[in-house]
Amino acid sequence: MIMLSVKNLMVFFENALALNDFSMDVREGQIVGVIGSNSAGKTTLMNTLSGLIIDMRIKEKRRGGERITVYGEIVFRGENIIETRPHERVKKGIVLCRERHPIFPESSVFENLKMAGYLRKNTQVKEMIRHVFELFPTLVELRSRKAGFLSGGEQQMLAIGMALVARPNLLLLDEPLLGLSPMMQNLVVETIKDLKNVSGITVLLSEQFARPVLPMIDYGYVIENGMLTLSGTGPELMDNPEVKAAYFGV
Repeated sequence: MIMLSVKNLMVFFENALALNDFSMDVREGQIVGVIGSNSAGKTTLMNTLSGLIIDMRIKEKRRGGERITVYGEIVFRGENIIETRPHERVKKGIVLCRERHPIFPESSVFENLKMAGYLRKNTQVKEMIRHVFELFPTLVELRSRKAGFLSGGEQQMLAIGMALVARPNLLLLDEPLLGLSPMMQNLVVETIKDLKNVSGITVLLSEQFARPVLPMIDYGYVIENGMLTLSGTGPELMDNPEVKAAYFGV
């Protein structure tokens, strides 16, 4: 069953085209990847799917900045949510974990996790925090430490944990491997697999590091200059000569 369908999505920043007639589907229970280099449009896509682009548009309009225009459809479980505000999308189960792990550095790990569940009931928050600690045992020992003193990998664990506390049906991960060591990348990859296999969460991730991502995704889309250039299953993309040349140096 298709959970999310993006149809002919176009995003303009003033006269610059960031996404150009982009379409994709995410089926329930899948891990779907959007692969692309820097400035390909991946973060713009994630911000648009999560609704953050709406807040960005409002702020830019207030201060007389660049005009942001969005066209197309984002259909989530049969409803077009293209104009739905971010907090309403979170209530529907669409949760974004942004790139470069934005956390509250002056608050402890445990406080960060609690704050992430502000839209959920206390019992739900406690349950999900326990689940996060099961997924990331490292965070148990660090629960009282200020988040700003965590390593980059530990902050990424916390950021994903915060997204999980919001109880997503569809988890959007924007460049979850960015800046991580190979060992930490492997840990995050295994965690993403567990989210699907153990927690039953549908995952849509964007990433420029194709090598660790392609083996685990059910389906993938390659984006360049805001346009869809290739799509296929993980194995199909790994065997594609264009993908090998662009991302594996083969």
